[in-house]
Amino acid sequence: MSAKSTSMLILADDLSGAADCAIAFAAAGRKTVVTLDAHAPDEGATVIAADTDTRRYAPADAAARVADALQALRAPGRRLYKKIDSTLRGNWTAEVAALARLAGCAIVAPAFPATGRAVRDGGVFVHGVPLDATETWQLEHAGRDASLSAMLEAAGLKCAHIGLASLRDAPQTLATRIAAAAAEGIGALIVDAETSDDLAALARITASLDTPFFWVGSGGLARELAALPDLFDAPAASTARPASAEVAHGPVLALVGSLSSVSERQCAMLRGEAGIDELIVPPAVLRDGARHPMWTAWGDDIGSRLRGGQDLIVRIGRDDAFDPSEGAHLSNALAALVAPHFGTLGGLIATGGETARAMLAAANVGSLELVREIEAGVALGRATTASAANGAAIVTKAGAFGSEHALYGAYRHLRGQPAVAGTAALDKNARETSI
Repeated sequence: MSAKSTSMLILADDLSGAADCAIAFAAAGRKTVVTLDAHAPDEGATVIAADTDTRRYAPADAAARVADALQALRAPGRRLYKKIDSTLRGNWTAEVAALARLAGCAIVAPAFPATGRAVRDGGVFVHGVPLDATETWQLEHAGRDASLSAMLEAAGLKCAHIGLASLRDAPQTLATRIAAAAAEGIGALIVDAETSDDLAALARITASLDTPFFWVGSGGLARELAALPDLFDAPAASTARPASAEVAHGPVLALVGSLSSVSERQCAMLRGEAGIDELIVPPAVLRDGARHPMWTAWGDDIGSRLRGGQDLIVRIGRDDAFDPSEGAHLSNALAALVAPHFGTLGGLIATGGETARAMLAAANVGSLELVREIEAGVALGRATTASAANGAAIVTKAGAFGSEHALYGAYRHLRGQPAVAGTAALDKNARETSI
């Protein structure tokens, strides 16, 4: 491999996605930090994953924010990976178009075979179902074209496509195609992939190129890049860590902002198997915040349980007035409710990117150094400054993601207990799953 990197920059539109995409590099022995602020990075890290928090922005604003993050964090030898949702949620096309103007051709490969995501003929499939036929797409994007080329071209990028045959049988075709892309005015090369071997081949081919380009993908391609032994110009460090780095020394709080059925099943298993109490905060309380007559009572109840050493699930409830667009507001309010008691925690499991970001921001935790992947998409980290978070172990997980055992498996890990059968397997029936 000729084009080695000094470091990697991952730009993601939410916190759990940033952690999920970056965790493979930590597992490979690279110092990996997730930051909430692109203007305050840990320059000692080999891999910096910045949460731009742009999923909820208007497309033009998201594009500007992502371009600003790249300008703030780019450095000689630092390569770029734009993390996108494998079911194409958010402002990813506007963001990729903005980055392409600064970083060259985008190599677009959102496949994630381990979670049932594949790309065939330039279209995303979820467990074999075309993306535009899934419930998730119909709820959010009914009537819109889900093909990658149509979405990228609508954002102003000229596209080309690399099929499976070219990737598998003529890998040099891809290298040549990328080299020629700039001259042809191509802003995005869409690459089909169905298996981990496909993504591994793509990682090997592209990592050796000197042509200006950047990767666009989910956690799937990131894992294959992290597995390359000579991607970086410095050897990986030892991954050995003291057991105390992964165990919670104090009460564990599972903070759940996602309302997906996947999260509900995960909470049910955590309650049933670990015997943990659950508090479901009414949305009305969170909408009004401190103005609500029950706000103080809810905060006092949470605080007294945690100070008493009790492990706890706290999650957002649902009511007839619920609107998905208020997710960020409810997450911020939930974090504000918990923040006065954060210092008592030994461990936090935050489900949902907005919830995780809101909680860390409220607790003045600006960045996490990633430690371990507990199961696919479930990342464990520690605050990068000793004073932040009182040393709590912090687990992040995308809301509608993971096996039925995901929360329970994370809880057992924080308690220093062995994994139980099934916690490493993704629930293939969880069709809402997304990264």
